[in-house]
Amino acid sequence: MKGRRALGDPGGEFGQPGMGAQLFGGVVVAGKLGFGQGLVDLHMADVVHAHDGAALASFQFGDQVVERGARLGRDRAEAKRADRIVGHDRQSYGAAGRRQEVRQIEALVIGAGPAGLAAADVLSGAGHPVVICDRMPSPARKFLMAGKSGLNLTWDGTVENHVAASGEALRPMLEAFGAEDVVRWAEGLGQPMFTGSTGRVFPVAMKASPLLRAWLARLEARGVTLERRWRWTGFEGAASVFETPGGAVQVEAKVTVLAMGGASWARLGSDGAWAQALRNVAPFQPANMGFRVDWSPHMARVFGQPVKGVAWRAEDQVSRGEVIVSKTGLEGGGIYALSRALRDGAALHVDLKPDWPEGEVARRLVRRGKETWSAVLRKGLRLDPVKAALMREFGGPPEGWSAALVKDLPVRLAGPAPLDEAISVAGGLRFEVLDDRLMLTARPGVFCAGEMLDWEAPTGGYLLTGCLATGRWAGTGAAEWLKARSGTS
Repeated sequence: MKGRRALGDPGGEFGQPGMGAQLFGGVVVAGKLGFGQGLVDLHMADVVHAHDGAALASFQFGDQVVERGARLGRDRAEAKRADRIVGHDRQSYGAAGRRQEVRQIEALVIGAGPAGLAAADVLSGAGHPVVICDRMPSPARKFLMAGKSGLNLTWDGTVENHVAASGEALRPMLEAFGAEDVVRWAEGLGQPMFTGSTGRVFPVAMKASPLLRAWLARLEARGVTLERRWRWTGFEGAASVFETPGGAVQVEAKVTVLAMGGASWARLGSDGAWAQALRNVAPFQPANMGFRVDWSPHMARVFGQPVKGVAWRAEDQVSRGEVIVSKTGLEGGGIYALSRALRDGAALHVDLKPDWPEGEVARRLVRRGKETWSAVLRKGLRLDPVKAALMREFGGPPEGWSAALVKDLPVRLAGPAPLDEAISVAGGLRFEVLDDRLMLTARPGVFCAGEMLDWEAPTGGYLLTGCLATGRWAGTGAAEWLKARSGTS
């Protein structure tokens, strides 16, 4: 972003001649800090705010630079951290006869998204050494992607509002860490917040990378270690088993927090593969997603255009949010707000003139002389081209148009967008297999958090608040579990 300096690059800007110096600075950081590679990716992530399509390419480029340039320094630093954190290592043989490294640690967090980082924050704040393992080369990629359009971190409302949106199962977590707590937490990391006209709460920076950078720095200062490219494959006895670049590793931890996300946007880290290793998982379904529409050829002229100033309805739910007409269907907040009802079979309708009474629409929906129907829509009803296109697409022959149809136009959907394209998911680990601390009743000492739990919430700050709240709740439960078994009062 123009005018913003990257860590390790005193003079360079993204896309400017300073890029080489910036990457070199990032490599120097990577050689010194356990979270260094993730920090380099945060510099790249600043580009996401302005360049959506290049986001993943930027992440990968940053990964390659660090992997090639910082390996020696990183290995030395990680060796020192391992001496401090790991009690002792040994070798064992897995079920397939392959030799596996075994590590014994105090606290393990699997997943470096908002829920996992929140759990690590609580555990490390309580003085426990924490190791975070993530299958991606850098942390919190979905969080960064969410921040490209402003990072709607929470919503200005009561606990009851949040429970109504997220489900009764999350009540104790949201009572312990609700919207006001999220704001205080973010501001404690040096990120001032503001509330928009719709009640949504954003960082003043309007993106995720400054907040994540400060968060990772705090964890780094507490000695938290991040293991990258470690994929969890399940449990073997008391140990968590990982596939890593260096081979199979078993980690025996006194407490473990599972925070591996749902099953959407797999390329950003959450592919739902963990569900194969656990029981009592409700099937994943897309949530906060767009819907496919089999458009007629004439709609191509409005692809990519927003539909504003209308009211979308699914049963008794109404949304005034903006929607984009895409090549494959409808996307955007106005549809996401209704996605659960639409997924479950509700029909979609749109009021093209929500601020006009039906009588006024009827008075203006009149064809005079040789006036075309296009002119009626444009001049009489004052519909812009994209709204007029929707009227022609779903309204049938113009001779059958009526004020009632303009006010309640049925929209033919062809099903939800694919699961991997959804912002979030429904389904996941059922709450009945967890106790009130979010610990697996069948596996004491293992806690769960975030999107891998069976809950869903609309966009608007509810999702991120729920992930942070459940992550902190699980982290608190894990810390209390450690304390109870240490013999301290």
